[in-house]
Amino acid sequence: MMKKPLLALSVVALSLSSIITPLHASAALPTQVEGQALPSLAPMLEQVSPAVVSIAVEGTQVSRQRIPESFRFFFGDEFPADQVRERPFRGLGSGVIIDAGKGYIVTNYHVINGANTIKVQLTDGREYDAELVGGDQMTDVALLKLEKKVKNLTQIKLADSDKLRVGDFTVAIGNPFGLGQTVTSGIVSALGRSGLNLENLENFIQTDAAINSGNSGGVGEPQW
Repeated sequence: MMKKPLLALSVVALSLSSIITPLHASAALPTQVEGQALPSLAPMLEQVSPAVVSIAVEGTQVSRQRIPESFRFFFGDEFPADQVRERPFRGLGSGVIIDAGKGYIVTNYHVINGANTIKVQLTDGREYDAELVGGDQMTDVALLKLEKKVKNLTQIKLADSDKLRVGDFTVAIGNPFGLGQTVTSGIVSALGRSGLNLENLENFIQTDAAINSGNSGGVGEPQW
């Protein structure tokens, strides 16, 4: 996936501006096509959107704080060296149904990490409990399964990211800020982005489609 390295640009000290006339290139999307309206994304979204779900989680975060040794001087050796705190949390995210028959849903690992309960809401308002089948923190991918058999699910086919090109149109579908399903669009801005120190394994597809908190786990639909 997305394995083309980024090339660094070298800076040339010699200026050629005095002997070369620059060529000015410009490009813009057409505002209209002669004899017909511009194509709409609506037909594609009608097929894909039902496969995108909202995910709500609840759990407990455990943090461990080291107590300074000076405290033990005053309170004795029986004073604990560590202080453990538990704090309940709630989180929101998105997911994609990839197998309607088995109720499998793909999302980001960080969406469900530490969750005790996972609830999935479909676009038609139906809500079901889900369980974690497996996940990989390194690649930030998790697989969920609906705990009961559900009829009339829509699944989406996973695409091959190696076929993406910079400039391809993209559509992002998710549940930003818990507001409900939202669609944004853009293009593939870059492939193989790394060196951002955001994840352990970095090989990102960069897009200018608006992606906000709660979009994690949602679908990015390429338009080739």
